[in-house]
Amino acid sequence: MRIRSSKRRITLCYSDATLAKTVPLTAKPSRKKPDVGDEVGAAQLGRRVAENLRHRRKARGMSLDDLAKASGVSRAALSQIETCKTNPTVGLLWKIAVGLGIPIAELIGLPRSGSISVLRRGDSQVLRSTDGRFESRPLAPAGVSPLVELYELRLHARSVHKSEPHAPGTYEIVVALSGLLRMHVGEEVHELGPGDSISFTADRPHVYENPGSSEARYHDVIIYER
Repeated sequence: MRIRSSKRRITLCYSDATLAKTVPLTAKPSRKKPDVGDEVGAAQLGRRVAENLRHRRKARGMSLDDLAKASGVSRAALSQIETCKTNPTVGLLWKIAVGLGIPIAELIGLPRSGSISVLRRGDSQVLRSTDGRFESRPLAPAGVSPLVELYELRLHARSVHKSEPHAPGTYEIVVALSGLLRMHVGEEVHELGPGDSISFTADRPHVYENPGSSEARYHDVIIYER
């Protein structure tokens, strides 16, 4: 590698010309440091999901093969989740919850204790899609209600997130907070802007799409059938 400098910029020349890169002289090399808090939170979530999954599967008398058939998640993947060898994505968690016939909050949350529950922002673990462009953060403590869940959703610019059908009778209410939302429900498509909302039966495939040039934020209320 050779270094050529001038007053305004510095050029790094590698033996492979395709790797040549020019950066401002005052710029410091960017090195993304891992978010330790996020890593710790993910590890805690993985252990919690593993314990909750194993407990609820056994309580229903289901083997890993039974749950694999009911959820569409492979036996190998379920085994890895139960043994904390991998952290599931938000999509996998939804499939598992449907296979068990429980709200997703029962997989990711701690048991409720007392008549008052407080969830601090820093304590709510963000769930992400496989590509990392969709995030879901619980806004209410797990176990507050077996019938209602509340989430903050974030979707990167020009991104799409496909959601699997939820349990029969499940409804969703999505409120656009910032950015745009193109909501696909079955064959219908609806365009939403900040302050708009949409409600629909969520026991069928539905897709969140952000057609805008900036990240979008939504509130998502999930209502389960009694």
